[in-house]
Amino acid sequence: MTTGFRQLLCSALLVLPLTAAAEEFDFQSVIDKAETLAGSAWQAPPQIPRFLQELSYHDYQSIRFKPESSLWLDEQLPFNLMLIPPGLFYHHAVTINVIQDGEAQPLAFDKTQFTYPNSEVEKLMPPDLGFAGFKLTFPFAAPDAQNQFLVFAGASYYRAVGRDNNFGLSGRGIAVNTGLPSGEEFPSFVEFWLEKPAAESDSMTFYGLLDGRSLAGAYKFTVTPGDETAMKVESVLFPRQGIELTGIAPLTSMFYYGENTLRPHGEWRPEVHDSDGLLVHDGATDEWLWRPLNNPTTLTMDYYATQSLRGFGLLQRDDEFRSYMDPEAAYSTRPSAWIEPEGDWGKGHVVLTQLPTPDETNDNIVAFWTPDQGLPEQGPHRFAYTARFGMADLTGNPMAQAVDSFLGDGTRVGGGDVEGAVRVIADFVGGPLADRAAEAPVAAEVVALEDGELVEHFVEYVPALERWRLSMLVKPARDRPLSVRAFLREGEERLSETWTYQLAPGSDVLNVIH
Repeated sequence: MTTGFRQLLCSALLVLPLTAAAEEFDFQSVIDKAETLAGSAWQAPPQIPRFLQELSYHDYQSIRFKPESSLWLDEQLPFNLMLIPPGLFYHHAVTINVIQDGEAQPLAFDKTQFTYPNSEVEKLMPPDLGFAGFKLTFPFAAPDAQNQFLVFAGASYYRAVGRDNNFGLSGRGIAVNTGLPSGEEFPSFVEFWLEKPAAESDSMTFYGLLDGRSLAGAYKFTVTPGDETAMKVESVLFPRQGIELTGIAPLTSMFYYGENTLRPHGEWRPEVHDSDGLLVHDGATDEWLWRPLNNPTTLTMDYYATQSLRGFGLLQRDDEFRSYMDPEAAYSTRPSAWIEPEGDWGKGHVVLTQLPTPDETNDNIVAFWTPDQGLPEQGPHRFAYTARFGMADLTGNPMAQAVDSFLGDGTRVGGGDVEGAVRVIADFVGGPLADRAAEAPVAAEVVALEDGELVEHFVEYVPALERWRLSMLVKPARDRPLSVRAFLREGEERLSETWTYQLAPGSDVLNVIH
């Protein structure tokens, strides 16, 4: 669409209408609202009409916002705002305000700004329904393009991409009791305020009000899209009650299967996942720890202690199309996400929760940081961080990195000759290994945990792959997990991140072996 035609089209259309009321606004306004909410009993947001909740996936996807109705489109600003209708998974509306000249004004819902699957759905749509969330666009591809790079919709979820990514994993404002038997809570953003961006601006600021049974919170977001999209987050939390497990800066992803698991029966694609591992950087030890993901048979939770967290994230390290062979899903272009705390968060744990999934339609991976002292009921509690989305090299990890992990029967030819053992392989590239000759005396430090037995291990250079391979034969204790930690070294010099892996008893690979 040319610029001239776009201006002509926009001038003939109603842009998103604003209601009459306006109020002065700053971040403290949101903080005050959150504190007031936390001082009263939680009330669930009003539900949308039942017919919208019961729409089929196809019918809901057919309710589309018209791009030509995007806010600021006719002003040729770098950012445009698109709206998301409630329905299907989104059971309540959120209030969306626009801030201009220091004043906030709510956007009014206009059903003519959407297309519908049929006239019956259009007729039943309430004229004051409201919005489920919003999308932001930025011209990645061309000066007049509307490339979506950030979406906020559903509970406290958001998704973001860098220039060369397709949407994949999600971030969240907060996680509450994720993976616990008591059941997870899903607080929701109930109101947003978006600052109108300046012309030629390369970043945009907006605010969110979060509310849930156990806490309320105020958030300030400043997002800068690009090759890597970075979003600075400032949060102020007010608990209503004590919370057993509070997840700060949570990330949610999908891992169905990969090179470290068996391929499900009937699947032709080599791998299917949005992320293939968790990376943690602790500043106190300067250790970089890598944990390949898994699709467990039952829920598993792993806790990684941090004294001074410098970052954690869910990464899609494998960005080769051949690893997935799926042009429609394009898993090789899914973004990695990296969380960098601002200031010292103190002692805590990065928690990795993995749930079983029978297919690729479920997000079954959650990672977040939780403080050792919990989140005291007396607030406020402030956490600031930057969430980065892009390719897997966004972490700044200087160590050699594990790019593939394989497991197999330790009693087969090429595996070993020890009954009950597992052949475990981790391949490393980059970092200090990049300038090592193939004959360099690279060795490994390997520990078998959970009373397992490390039968043997060795390191070799694989010329065909231009990588270093650590091969281990490990025998897990009876009815205990297979659990291993390892890193590469030359003499006293540490060369690689710490590779760690765990398989619970009953996992698919262990079942086949035993």
